[in-house]
Amino acid sequence: MRVLVTGGGGFLGEAVCRRLAARGDTVHALQRRRSPALAALGVTQHLADVRDRASVMAAVAGCDAVVHCAAKAGVHGREHDYAEINVAGTRNVLEACARHGALLVHTSSPSVVHDGRDLEGVDESAPYARRFLAAYPRTKAEAERLVLGWAAAGRVPAVVLRPHLIWGPGDPHFLPKLVAYRRLLWLLGERDKTIDTVYIDNAADAHVLALDRLAAGSPPGRTYFIAQGEPCGFGEWLNLLLAAAGRPAVTRRVPVGPVLRAARLLEHGRRLPGARRLPPLMFLVEQASTAHWFDLSAARRELGYLPRVSMAEGLSRLASHLSARSAR
Repeated sequence: MRVLVTGGGGFLGEAVCRRLAARGDTVHALQRRRSPALAALGVTQHLADVRDRASVMAAVAGCDAVVHCAAKAGVHGREHDYAEINVAGTRNVLEACARHGALLVHTSSPSVVHDGRDLEGVDESAPYARRFLAAYPRTKAEAERLVLGWAAAGRVPAVVLRPHLIWGPGDPHFLPKLVAYRRLLWLLGERDKTIDTVYIDNAADAHVLALDRLAAGSPPGRTYFIAQGEPCGFGEWLNLLLAAAGRPAVTRRVPVGPVLRAARLLEHGRRLPGARRLPPLMFLVEQASTAHWFDLSAARRELGYLPRVSMAEGLSRLASHLSARSAR
């Protein structure tokens, strides 16, 4: 197929491009800056912002499918930017797919169903959160609804994937921050809450599987959680990543209650005129102090998803990657 990957220069987008190129697809990528890694793969790069409707239209022209990975992630930034990139940008992709007859695999997030309570083994029937504490999950939920609405109306054949906490070699976001702020980190609560995550190659595989199933005529409008299927404690996972980076473990624990109260006070304070801009602390505390792991039966049954890289193998690859990089 001829496939466009939006956000192709990002962590997940590059992995999807690599997977598609390796099997012989003609790969295009749309991102803001030129990527030497994509150039080495022979990927045709369209340097544009997903908010630019005309550029998105031009990039999708002639493509059989789009894998829409581009998004504003994280918790720092203006609400307006999250809405423009995650929602308006997704609308641009949908309009381009509709015009050019392209299939769509849309990358969403499990955070769209997280409203501060434990999510333990839930499946895709879990409802959207009733309240959101950060712009990222709120706008990703809006974008997901948009995609599913267009699919239900028969306007664009689309499926939605919700990969959870993607990690591995090349991660430019989570692991670097974890290492940088390790000395300031505490574990919340008397014991770890259980979470699941996904290694980068497994996340990329899931996108390609979804694309192939959609191209083969599988029903559109479906949503799938994507993870390792190896739930573990939140603190355990953090410390496994730190060990791979050659850093000491985080062992200090504090009760959740006082941290939540402090975060709530700071959240109120950041709304005052002239207050320093702070990240949505309540969202971060809730993510670190609640369980979030998922029933992957639908992805296994309907996509044929079976993680080919185990947690142990992924950690070994990550440690080797970080060791080689530090030796340069």
